[in-house]
Amino acid sequence: MVAIGNFDGVHRGHRAVIEATAAIARAERAPLGVLTFEPHPRAVLGAPAAPFRLTPLRIKAHAFKSLGVERLHLLHFTRALAAKTPEQFVREVLIEGVGAEHLVVGQDFAFGKSRAGNPALLRQVAGAAGVGVTVIAPQGEGQGKYSSSDARRLVGEGRIADAARILGRWFELEGRVAKGDQRGRTLGFPTANIGLKGLLHPVAGVYALYAGVDGGAGTVWHRAVGNLGKRPTFAGQEERLEVHLFDFAGDLYGRRLCFRFVAKLRPERKFDGLEALKAQIALDCREARAILARERPEGPSLERAETMVEQAST
Repeated sequence: MVAIGNFDGVHRGHRAVIEATAAIARAERAPLGVLTFEPHPRAVLGAPAAPFRLTPLRIKAHAFKSLGVERLHLLHFTRALAAKTPEQFVREVLIEGVGAEHLVVGQDFAFGKSRAGNPALLRQVAGAAGVGVTVIAPQGEGQGKYSSSDARRLVGEGRIADAARILGRWFELEGRVAKGDQRGRTLGFPTANIGLKGLLHPVAGVYALYAGVDGGAGTVWHRAVGNLGKRPTFAGQEERLEVHLFDFAGDLYGRRLCFRFVAKLRPERKFDGLEALKAQIALDCREARAILARERPEGPSLERAETMVEQAST
C-alpha cells in the first residue's frame, strides 16, 4: 500500500493521504509505504531563484516515520523520468518498479510528461493491471485547502503559528553547529550557531523555539530563544541562526541539531551597545520561556483533520 506525492512540508493535507493509506494497509495486513521524489522536481525542472523546500529529505523522513511509514521509496527525479508518458510512469515505475498493490494519491496529483497524468488516468492504467487506487479529496479549513505554497509564504513572513496550522506541527530547521564569534559567552548567553545558506527560513528576527539534541536514546527537546539574521549590532554579513538553549550545559560543536520555531518575539534590530543588547536578550529569554511553557515541542494542539476518502472500485 503506497501513498504517492512530493509531500513537501508533510502538512495536514499530506497526512490525510498517508493516514488513508495506513487504514488500507491495516485492513490488508500490509506494510505502509510512501513514494516520494528526490530531489524535488522543481529543483530539476524549474531552477528556483531562492530556497523553497519546507522539508529537506532528513526532516521529511522523520515526519514520515512519526506517521508510521514502514517503507520509504525514494524515486530519483531526473529529466528522463519527467519525460515518461503518464502510462509509462504507472506501468514501469509504480507497478513494475515499486510493485504496488494499491495506490493512494491526492485529488490534484499530476504525473508524467507535461504533468498530463491525473487520478482518473491512474485508475484506468493501474486498474487494468489489477492495482487499486484511492483518491483523497482536498483537505482544509473554511474556504481554503492546506497548501505547501501557503506554508512557505507564511514561514517566510515569520507567521509561525499560521504556518503551523497548515503543517500540523512547528516549522523545523536543522543543521550542524559551527563555531561563531563566541560573543554569546561573553554576554552570558552562549549560543549554538548554524548557517542558513540554501535553507528556506523565516524572516530575520528573534524567536521562541525548541532545540532538539540527540541524546542517544532519542532526541531531547530544550526550550530556547534564537536570533535569526545578520547581527546588525556587530555589522554581521551573513545570515545565521544563533540559539541559546535554556538550562543546558554541554559542548554542541559539530553536532547536528533540530530547531522548531514556535513564535516570533520581535524583529532583529541594532543596539547602541552591549549593555542594551544584554538587557534585551534577558527580556527575550523571559518572554520565550513564558510562551514555551504553554506549547509542546511536537506542535500546537490541532483538531485531527477529517479525511474524505473516495475508494476506487476494483
